[in-house]
Amino acid sequence: MVRRKMSLRALIEVAIFAAFAMMLDMIPSIQVTPAIKFSVAMVPIFIVSLRWGIKAGFASGFLWGLLQIVTGDAAGQILTPLQGLIEYFIAFSFIGAAGLLAPAVKNALQSERKIMLTLLLFAAIFIGGFARYIWHFIAGIIFWGQYAPPGQSAFLYSFIANGTSWFASSLACFIVIALLVTTAPRLLQVK
Repeated sequence: MVRRKMSLRALIEVAIFAAFAMMLDMIPSIQVTPAIKFSVAMVPIFIVSLRWGIKAGFASGFLWGLLQIVTGDAAGQILTPLQGLIEYFIAFSFIGAAGLLAPAVKNALQSERKIMLTLLLFAAIFIGGFARYIWHFIAGIIFWGQYAPPGQSAFLYSFIANGTSWFASSLACFIVIALLVTTAPRLLQVK
């Protein structure tokens, strides 16, 4: 088995796109409730994942999580070190799971199969979004369940909050990426 290191270009894009995700995250997101919000801040991490694959996607997501902590954006959202690790380093890294479908997306893009490309983009974004929010869901049960409304279980509270955030954010990211790829397909191509 041959292990390939990421190229310098890939590493630079990982860092730039993580910073871009951080900037998008600073734009006020749509806040349905204190526990439910959605935005398109994951778009740059999805682009890196689809350009360079899962390893670069994980690295970029990890860096974005680190930026959340370093800049103080996570202030007041970290209850324990374990919860901070799960929700900022692990969860954000797992957005890179979208990179699992990078070869198929590039193949559909190159062969100009637009319907297949759209379906693959949809699948990749929902996989990456789900991979992130499953970690938030777990943390929600363990760490945030005490904030559930009276009579509601921590499981249901976390399922509603994180399920809604996952679905809405992933759908918004899919729409943005589908529009970007339609107008600038080179965005996902590495030359």
